[in-house]
Amino acid sequence: MFQSIPWLESTPELWLHISIVGLGLGAIVLAAETLHRRTSTSSELARKVVHIGTGNVILIAWWLQIPAWVGISASIIASIIALLSYYIPFLPGINSVGRKSLGTFFYAISIGVLVAWFWPIQQFHYAAIGILVMTWGDGLAGLIGQQFGQHPYEVWGMKKSWEGSLTMALTSYAVTCLILLSVQGNVWQTWLVPIAIAIIATTLESFSKLGLDNLTVPLGSAALAYYFSQLFPLGS
Repeated sequence: MFQSIPWLESTPELWLHISIVGLGLGAIVLAAETLHRRTSTSSELARKVVHIGTGNVILIAWWLQIPAWVGISASIIASIIALLSYYIPFLPGINSVGRKSLGTFFYAISIGVLVAWFWPIQQFHYAAIGILVMTWGDGLAGLIGQQFGQHPYEVWGMKKSWEGSLTMALTSYAVTCLILLSVQGNVWQTWLVPIAIAIIATTLESFSKLGLDNLTVPLGSAALAYYFSQLFPLGS
């Protein structure tokens, strides 16, 4: 593939893959910080750029079959950076949400836990379900809720909207269906299991405080999907 570029021929394939992922993540963070610092874009939108952009890296990791140790190491590094940025806001575009939140820290932790759980057993799609339900469901729910939320409700002092929660549920369902369809095909589990996942993910997102939904939603969604795969195996 890279025969015309000599230095790439001598680069181990794994490190080339890691470099591609690293450059992609760096570009996403840089774009978010640029939006936050140099434009009138709200800090929430800048954070969602990172939230949605980085989550999709799980698909690249799955496709390239990047080893578990790489994902776990990246998770540890990202969680340390997120925690430091929480106390020393050197990356305000990532953590500024107008409230005290450890969401970015929990987000990084959840990725490492899911990779450590599902990579060794070759069940990559469950990790993808957990991460992408959070990535797209929560990401779009926050944006839609802020822009179009006309029917607010409050849970434990946290302001939510029915429009945002509906977006979370529908997006979670769609994401889970697409992943299961790509892995197990057009079977009844592909269409019915995501209903339960969407309900649980939306509930966890509504009731989690201090950004804890960035941990409970990915782990809960992935665990539920895996549990149902054992309870209702293909062909049952």
